Amino acid sequence: MGVTKTADFSTKQNHISDLAKAISHPARVAILDYLLKENGCICNDIVAALPLSQPTVSQHLKALKNAGLIEGEIVGNAICYFVNEKPILKLKKYMDTLSQKLERNL
Repeated sequence: MGVTKTADFSTKQNHISDLAKAISHPARVAILDYLLKENGCICNDIVAALPLSQPTVSQHLKALKNAGLIEGEIVGNAICYFVNEKPILKLKKYMDTLSQKLERNL
């Protein structure tokens, strides 16, 4: 595998890329959908709702959290996860800009 040269790209480009990578797996999209529907929940709730094992859900939650797409709040002995809307709105803004540029070029 080749070396990626992220330093050659802007902070914005790297951030958008990180967000896109984080949602590039269907399980992560399903987790985001579930968190939005439930307005936050713990890992075991996600495990019960999706066809994924607890370790798999935990790995996907970690990837989403590392990208900043979700946040966690300690509630008793568990962590309640919820969607962080700021990076999602940033990704939406970027996609809207791409769409507008595409429409101008048609």
